[in-house]
Amino acid sequence: MLLVLVFGVSPSSDQSDLDTANRLGSVPVLIGLVMAVFILLSGVFFYRLRGQLIQLQQAMRFPEDGSWIPEPVPERASGRHEVDQLASSFNRMIRQLRDSRLREQEEEALRKRWIANLSHDLRTPLTALRGHASRLRKEPLGPEGIASLAAADRTITQIDELMEELLSYTLLTSGKYPYEPTSTDVPSLVRASLASWYPVFEDAGFEIDIEIPDDRTFSWDIDPGWMMRVLDNLLQNVLRHAREGRYIGIAVDVDQERIRIKDRGPGMDHLSANRGAGIGLEMAKLMLAEMKLRIQWDDQPIGTTLWIEKAK
Repeated sequence: MLLVLVFGVSPSSDQSDLDTANRLGSVPVLIGLVMAVFILLSGVFFYRLRGQLIQLQQAMRFPEDGSWIPEPVPERASGRHEVDQLASSFNRMIRQLRDSRLREQEEEALRKRWIANLSHDLRTPLTALRGHASRLRKEPLGPEGIASLAAADRTITQIDELMEELLSYTLLTSGKYPYEPTSTDVPSLVRASLASWYPVFEDAGFEIDIEIPDDRTFSWDIDPGWMMRVLDNLLQNVLRHAREGRYIGIAVDVDQERIRIKDRGPGMDHLSANRGAGIGLEMAKLMLAEMKLRIQWDDQPIGTTLWIEKAK
């Protein structure tokens, strides 16, 4: 009491002020500790979040093996936030794409087997029809009968060629068509192809223009059988679809290392009476692409020019 009267303070006030000061001093420490824990937890959370986002980013890239369906990303069993849901949706989409791709491959394999079996099965009746047509030629027929027999024989030949193209196309697209590349003299190969086609164009009344140098040459690393098949297809197309132009030009450009085929038909967009499904041309493109070559053309109303050259 004396102290209170003299100094205006009680004996316990210093202890109370000290406790208050201690409490006030511990508040910043407590706040700092809470902030440190918050920052630590936030860092861990965002580090894991960043890792999941990087996994998603890498998974969304095209695989290095050339396939167009990426691999799924790992999923957390306890994942509840938006990134986990995004990863789950991404994996679900991948599974659907793989199932769809598997069904597509099965249907494609079934279609190819069906075409191959159909091609083989039709050979027997076509052979029988050709035999009957050959027997009829020995019988006395009038002009109309001879014309009808010739038309039937052409139809049989076209169906046989179509079956051969279907079978070859099926083997080619399934990777079962034998491919044996070797260094091939291109001018010599073109001459060999023309040796069999020259009398055919000559009988059809075509003007034949050939430009193949004798003293200069170049080579391609290709399958000679495939290239002969390509040239046969292109020359046959000229005979079928550009017959009215009555012109065929074949040239080998040694300087630019390319083959040129030119006609004076109505153009590739014209619907000729012998126009088919274009399987032969598609086969030619596939074969050329496999041999690292390409085909280009300049289509005009009065003719088409084709080039075969190295792919760039």
